[in-house]
Amino acid sequence: MKKIVILGAGTAGTMVANHLTHLMDLNEWQITIVDEDPIHYYQAGYIFVPFGKATEKQLMKQKKTYLSSKVRMLQTKIELIQPENNKVILQDKTVLDYDFLVIATGCDIYPEETPGLGEHEWGKSIHSFYTLKTAVALEEKIRNFQGGRIVVNVVENPIKCPVAPMEFLMLSDAYFTQKGIRDCVELIYATPNSGAFTKPVASKLIGDMLDRKNIKVEEDFYIEHADPDAKKIISYDERELEYDLLVSIPVNKGADVVGKSGLGDELNFSPVNKSTFLSDKFANIFVLGDAANAPTSKAGSVAHYAVDLFGENFKRYTEGKELEEKFDGHTNCFIESGYGKGVLLDFNYEQEPLPGLFPVPGIGPFALLQESRLNHIGKLSFEWMYWNILMRGRKVPLAPTMTMAGKWTDWEKRFNVA
Repeated sequence: MKKIVILGAGTAGTMVANHLTHLMDLNEWQITIVDEDPIHYYQAGYIFVPFGKATEKQLMKQKKTYLSSKVRMLQTKIELIQPENNKVILQDKTVLDYDFLVIATGCDIYPEETPGLGEHEWGKSIHSFYTLKTAVALEEKIRNFQGGRIVVNVVENPIKCPVAPMEFLMLSDAYFTQKGIRDCVELIYATPNSGAFTKPVASKLIGDMLDRKNIKVEEDFYIEHADPDAKKIISYDERELEYDLLVSIPVNKGADVVGKSGLGDELNFSPVNKSTFLSDKFANIFVLGDAANAPTSKAGSVAHYAVDLFGENFKRYTEGKELEEKFDGHTNCFIESGYGKGVLLDFNYEQEPLPGLFPVPGIGPFALLQESRLNHIGKLSFEWMYWNILMRGRKVPLAPTMTMAGKWTDWEKRFNVA
């Protein structure tokens, strides 16, 4: 019997495992998935935790609940991948042979990569919402915050959900306004980017969102170190930002085992063909989701669209056919803008976000690059779809590649923008 081994039972790993049970002849193929953590986390919900709008229990489910019974699951740590020998070594010294390997080990935060951000400083003046544990700790801090300066700092790109730092700031603006102390709270976004929104059309249409909410953007801020005692962060060009509360988005890196096994770049992201997810180094290894170095957003929608296209392509490949370069980097992204509203982006490798209506041209109901209450409802409703459709390996009636239908290419005329 031929063997497919999947490393990681998060979003991408679970979806691809369930998809392959429908596509592959299970009389000929055995599908095994390995993950040491029994809990599946709905990471898109972390942004709501600091504001009391999501609970820890709500965002946690048992991974085995969402995996097909036809998938063999091993709950243990992955020690090493030996791609030259087509083997995976597990913590208990079990050796898994494979014909094809799918790496879906995701990425995580590494605060220790930045001097002064080590975890021993967390929970004092330094917090984050990029793990459930730190998001829960931040909720208490936000709830008891009576005024001062909150700095949200992105250490380095790429990061999971690139718009999440801005969402946190806009939700903070709404939260403290509703609490009646917004005038006592200064909000600053310190980003290594040259602006809050770096795509030209998005910058013209919604680039002033933070400014309108009195959120200051400190551009091109590359943090060199944090000084928790003095409560400030210092950039490489020696700019200093003092804070009362630092919300950090530390360096994001792929799994250590990927780097240790010689399959990663300097951040442990695995180099792949961006349209097929085939490893640059080995013809029987694929890398999906946040673990890959594909130049697209590290977000659940990307994993969803990628897996939708990957399954049939993978099956063809196992039959000796050429891979088709199908995936175009398609990404949807709901941005919470506060006060029960949101903005939706839809883009891919080549096409930047444009305004329009999504997913049905001329109907929507979601407005692209425009604030609306329906966009906020869309973001909230995605949680149900995530658990009940995507994680079950069921098809969503949305094209996995981006379409220009519904996009307003005459947006300058419509919005009277020069």
